[in-house]
Amino acid sequence: MTTALLIIDVQHALCTGPDAVVNGELTIANINLLSQKARAAGMPVIFVQHEDQGALLQGSPGWQLASGLQRHATDLDVRKRGSDAFHHTGLEALLRSLGVTQLVVCGMQTEFCVESTVRRALALGFPVTLAADGHTTAPNGVLSVSDVVAHHHSTLSNLGAYGVRTTITPVAEIAF
Repeated sequence: MTTALLIIDVQHALCTGPDAVVNGELTIANINLLSQKARAAGMPVIFVQHEDQGALLQGSPGWQLASGLQRHATDLDVRKRGSDAFHHTGLEALLRSLGVTQLVVCGMQTEFCVESTVRRALALGFPVTLAADGHTTAPNGVLSVSDVVAHHHSTLSNLGAYGVRTTITPVAEIAF
């Protein structure tokens, strides 16, 4: 089996300023550890970047990958305009062409792009390992970030209708 690492929307605009994600630096450090493991095992590392007409305008400073995030020349890129990294992108075709059969997912933001991408991956038949300490979000004024993350861990790990499942695993325990 080939496993790919999807790094979702770890972009400057989401990591800085008054609306920044919580624990961004720690999350980036954990994502860097995951990407090192994936590359060492010869597995694909795919950076997904959101683009829109606001703070994530393609090419703008906010659209750039976050400071401290390690990217290598062999890593792959997917651009998206919606929360789901598969929606109107070539991600599924790319994964199929690489022989990928399962995914490790990390990134930002938990209740938006991470959740949407995990759900679509499951619907497409890809088992998912969600890095428990490899995703985060920004405060929303309703729930704490830790509550948002805990809720999504519970919800995503209990989806069973797709025939494949999501496992929630700490970065230190993920092997490729």
